[in-house]
Amino acid sequence: MRTRGPFRVLADAARGRAQVLRSLRKCAACTRRAVLLDRAFNIKGALILARKKKVIRREWTKADIKELKAHSRARTPVVKMSKATKRTIGALRQKALHLGIGLGHQR
Repeated sequence: MRTRGPFRVLADAARGRAQVLRSLRKCAACTRRAVLLDRAFNIKGALILARKKKVIRREWTKADIKELKAHSRARTPVVKMSKATKRTIGALRQKALHLGIGLGHQR
């Protein structure tokens, strides 16, 4: 049985750089991951895992809420709202749900 994904990569890391890359290059979809992994090994051959990006939260100001309500009334597409407010679509939907206003097809 052949497994794929991060668990296989971490399990294979103990076997060494060359074997990990060979096993990943067998699969066409894994070729890009193999190239990235090739850069992830340090000089001694140990696997360096990427650090998680730190989440930076921003509070909702009164101006942000006012803007969200204005976009909702104007029926602005959620994607455009997301880019304008520099917040994720999920964050906009959650705030709208909390405020009791509609976004997207719910308006």
